[in-house]
Amino acid sequence: MTAYPTSAVTPWAGTELGLVASHVDGAAGWTVDALIEPGLRRNPKRAHLWVSRVLGKHIPVAPSTIVRAGSDLADLVDLRGADSVIVFGFAETATGLGHVVARRLDAPVYLHSTRRPGPVGATWARFSEGHSHATDHLIQPSSPELMETADVLVLVDDEISTGATALDAIRSLHRLVPQRRYIVAALVDMRSEADVATCDAAAAELYITVDFVSLARGVATVPADLVAQVAALPDPQPAAAHHRDTAGDGEVIRVDVPWSHHVPDGGRHGFLSTDEPAFAVLVDAAADALAPHLDPRRPVVVIGHEELMYLPLRIAAVLETQGRIVLSQTTTRSPAHVRNVDGYPLRHGFAFTAPEVRTSPDAPLRYLYNAGEADPLTQRVLVVDAAADTDALVADDSVIAALTGSGRDLVVLVVGDTRFGALAAARGVGR
Repeated sequence: MTAYPTSAVTPWAGTELGLVASHVDGAAGWTVDALIEPGLRRNPKRAHLWVSRVLGKHIPVAPSTIVRAGSDLADLVDLRGADSVIVFGFAETATGLGHVVARRLDAPVYLHSTRRPGPVGATWARFSEGHSHATDHLIQPSSPELMETADVLVLVDDEISTGATALDAIRSLHRLVPQRRYIVAALVDMRSEADVATCDAAAAELYITVDFVSLARGVATVPADLVAQVAALPDPQPAAAHHRDTAGDGEVIRVDVPWSHHVPDGGRHGFLSTDEPAFAVLVDAAADALAPHLDPRRPVVVIGHEELMYLPLRIAAVLETQGRIVLSQTTTRSPAHVRNVDGYPLRHGFAFTAPEVRTSPDAPLRYLYNAGEADPLTQRVLVVDAAADTDALVADDSVIAALTGSGRDLVVLVVGDTRFGALAAARGVGR
């Protein structure tokens, strides 16, 4: 585990490097500035990052804010004339957002892409995201029949830069289950006029309709030399690694929550509207299990694990309805550039070993930003599923070590074990 605080420099406004997101128009009172702010990352393909203020990924956000943004986005989706709809979310950032949209639309099926390999034979389709740090998207429904139940497919993402990722997904899905109509719904649409023309041409080539809706549209100003500018910035200086067996580490309280094998913990293998009642019961049970370990007078941030965004959000939402001050966010695969600069959205970060992978010299890294680090009164809860409950979760370079190394206590809530085969069997389908 490595922690990355940095020394303070001049205030950040994005404009110091020429990176600007300008508002064009919006819906339901939303603006580009209210939804995103500019951040940086060390990536030779794309050096900027539009950090969401409402998604609950890099910045902790109140659950009610996340749900409001997703619900307002769903309200822009025009389903007139549609008999049924499938909602599809993009990993990793929109897995929770897509689920919020699906619930608002009362969609019979919600599915999100994944970057976990999954069981043998689970991957039904795949597509790529060219500018992402992790490019491969896998589609793993518990049965392909889940994708054949609708005449409109709604694809949900947090931000549309060019539309290329959405179009790649549509092409992949269209080859397998052709639809006449697709709707791409995003919190922010930053496409240029040229990008819009490219999207229209791609839809015409496939003889389909692709509509785009968003809470706000903006124009991105990205300097041609931004990659070089970011590469020239001083590296964040890592603090000394903390080890969990030292006297300064905080206490780890583990809470195990039983989970029915046939109830999905999210949309990775498909979530049906009929799954919601059983899911809600288990969410309430998880919140009840947490309550004895939390001081109701202190704020709490509920931290999900990567694609596991929706379940932690729902647990956080239950705590919020109890009158607590609650924030929600998740870890990420994206290595953003941390700067302790006034106004910059990524003031503090940790790098740690991916918990799904047992500790090894070449184990991949994951990242966590902000997470109530500046406020020692904030209680922190980490929510992981069975796949992340490995030796790497408790190693010296783990996310647990990162969150407890400064002496802060941590509650770790482990939900087990949605099973791919059990979902297929419960739905009466075979492979």
